[in-house]
Amino acid sequence: MKKYAVIVAGGSGQRMGTAMPKQFLLLQQKPLLWYSLNTFLQAFDDMEIILVLPAENIAEGEQIIKDLNAGNRVKITAGGTARFHSVQNGLAFVSAPSVVFVHDGVRCLASKELIHRCYEQALEKGSAIPAVAATDSIRIANGTDHTVADRNHVRIIQTPQTFLSAILLPAFNTTYQDSFTDEATVVEASGQQVFLIEGEYENIKITRPADLMIAEQILASRNL
Repeated sequence: MKKYAVIVAGGSGQRMGTAMPKQFLLLQQKPLLWYSLNTFLQAFDDMEIILVLPAENIAEGEQIIKDLNAGNRVKITAGGTARFHSVQNGLAFVSAPSVVFVHDGVRCLASKELIHRCYEQALEKGSAIPAVAATDSIRIANGTDHTVADRNHVRIIQTPQTFLSAILLPAFNTTYQDSFTDEATVVEASGQQVFLIEGEYENIKITRPADLMIAEQILASRNL
């Protein structure tokens, strides 16, 4: 079955405290986005990538694709006002029955093994949503009140969120709602059940300067 990865990299450097969007910050001399693209390209020889970027950063994306020698396996489109709209823009390029991965461009340490497992489960169950168990104590805040949550029942959601196109595309044929925090919530709103799969603790999202330091250490350990 055809395979598409919609890699969403429309963020800014606001929480990172940098003028440059975080997806272009360097990790061992390469942009974060380079690692995300490279892993998906290597995961499957027939993987096609739809890269969603801010319109003003398309030139930077084109340079990364050139550096990867990705040829025509990667297409670029501009993002929208919210993640939902960016994913929607990317899905417009999905033209055949397929398995579709939707991935945060700044989750640059996801492994090929995770991508393979998500693919296999999506074929079997229709979806695969990577998740890891919470390791910290969790409290639910409601105004000034807060209650303890049983962390044994808490899962931290990651990407690539993976679906059969027959499930994902119809789900995104809707209008945006504030409750759409990721692709799984959009699919659930369409009436479809989604299925979790074990994620990876190293599959961190680079959001703050400390995350970049952690990623440096993880990458260094992998290169030993």
